[in-house]
Amino acid sequence: MSHQKKPEQRLNKNNFMQLHTLKREHPNKKARQVGRGGTRGKTSGRGGKGQTARAGNKRRPELRDIIKKLPKLRGYRTKSFEKKNLPVNLEALNAFDNGATITKESLFEKKLIRKVGGVLPSVKILAKGELTKKITIVGCTVSESAKAKIEKIGGEIK
Repeated sequence: MSHQKKPEQRLNKNNFMQLHTLKREHPNKKARQVGRGGTRGKTSGRGGKGQTARAGNKRRPELRDIIKKLPKLRGYRTKSFEKKNLPVNLEALNAFDNGATITKESLFEKKLIRKVGGVLPSVKILAKGELTKKITIVGCTVSESAKAKIEKIGGEIK
């Protein structure tokens, strides 16, 4: 163990110590650091008060929460832009008179179809059920089997 030298104390010509020549053997201890961490001192680099200055501050971005709520794969997809035909069965067309002309508008008036997004959708007539009246279909797509049934009775498709 090495011994430290004590600071030299100067004596004046009469060998008396004077106040201005005194030095401490051990210098003062520095004050304990406040806050600890960050860039030292008081708030430790956390700025002022508030939510962000507290421990456990882990605020998540809003957009991430929105993304997390969406289903992951498993059949969820955005709706396709393709406009699909609304199906109307042959048996429903018996509501019209014999020799009537059937259009999207006439189907809407009889409440057989509804508007989709404020617009009349395209219609496809399917062969379910039996048709008893002679009718003319305009501006609608028709399945092959429904076409055969309509023409068999004497109706026509334009």
